[in-house]
Amino acid sequence: MGEYRAPKGRERLNEYFWFCLNHVREYNKAWDYYAGMSERQIEQHLRSDATWQRPTWPMGFWKTRERTMHDEAMRQYGFHDAGEGGARNGAHDGHGANGSAANRMRTPEEEALSVLDLAPPVDFSQIKARYRELAKIHHPDINGGDKVAEETLKRINQAYTTLKASYGG
Repeated sequence: MGEYRAPKGRERLNEYFWFCLNHVREYNKAWDYYAGMSERQIEQHLRSDATWQRPTWPMGFWKTRERTMHDEAMRQYGFHDAGEGGARNGAHDGHGANGSAANRMRTPEEEALSVLDLAPPVDFSQIKARYRELAKIHHPDINGGDKVAEETLKRINQAYTTLKASYGG
């Protein structure tokens, strides 16, 4: 009696032969998923399996594409000249309402630097030193459990985490 299923083939994995235990074991020993494939085809299949048959892109591709799309949208709606990192001296740049850098959205890294009261260019050692300085000042234990100090420290910690990920610290 056929109680055990075995796939009919590589292209028909959801269709089965039904065997008894002894015959399914015999079938499985002889069955080769890669039968009829060249070494190159097998290698391509294994590489595709590593990503669950989904396409992949080089590292950083989506971050770059996302930033490009963001800049294009900002330019289209007149917030800033994204290609130049914002207009200089508040002059009209021909791309928007007034072209000022204040109208453009800041990146998470820019926000984090602002929280730590730092301005680029900075290196990670400067970020770390500033983080430690501010953490000592705003720590709730030093401020008698003050909720404002606690919230400020949370913002400082988040900013540090963002910059640590960005600067690879």
